[in-house]
Amino acid sequence: MRTVLKLATLLILATAAGLAHSADGARQFDRDAGRYVEVAVADPYLELHTGAGVGYPVFRVVPRGERIEILFRRTDWFKVRDDHDREGWAHRDNMQETLLASGEKLPLEDLSHRDFDIWPWEVGAQSGNFGGGNVNSVYAGYSMNSNLAAEFAVSQTLGHSANGEIVLLGLTHAPRPDWRVAPFLQLGTGVVRIQPKATIISPPERTEQIAYYGAGFKWYLSRRFIVRGDYRSYVIFTRRDTNEDRNEWKAGFAFFF
Repeated sequence: MRTVLKLATLLILATAAGLAHSADGARQFDRDAGRYVEVAVADPYLELHTGAGVGYPVFRVVPRGERIEILFRRTDWFKVRDDHDREGWAHRDNMQETLLASGEKLPLEDLSHRDFDIWPWEVGAQSGNFGGGNVNSVYAGYSMNSNLAAEFAVSQTLGHSANGEIVLLGLTHAPRPDWRVAPFLQLGTGVVRIQPKATIISPPERTEQIAYYGAGFKWYLSRRFIVRGDYRSYVIFTRRDTNEDRNEWKAGFAFFF
């Protein structure tokens, strides 16, 4: 139990640090920032599209030397306003050489793999090993911000001496969601129903509280699909004199919407 409490404290501290990083980094271009970043065009020209996509037509070309204001960012696209108060969308590749008032290049993080504002939900399925037996899981997560997400999961375990069903509710924290392979920490609790498989004298089924902590990674294959791997350490709080420990690893696929 002490280990779980220590992990909870670390998760809270890591979340606070991640939020600070997010505020100073990619989220400086936000709808609700209350301020706009002004840059000067350093390329021969900057193309403004009517929407956030290459399929939208170019309606304005901003020449070198003119200044624009960055209103907010949507993955690889920036909504900007020129000196004539015309607003349009510019691609990240066309913004690489723009300059701040200090003369330095505009710092741009690679967020092409996911836009948390547009696709906050994550749904996936995984398989692996739980305490020496097989486990199959499905889960759904909601990103409260780019660092912190709440998750609900249901698992079925198939062991040599018992089968089980697990329902969990937890939190995941990603300290660097901008990485293509993004690590995360996790912590949660729930209930487990254990069904013994003894044939002569069968112990009764039991339902116990369960808690876990662990770590994992998300490998962004595209903006909406990932490969995910988890490793967890579980504690089953029994009515006996001692609790039970289980370790789990699993991997699978997920998508965002």
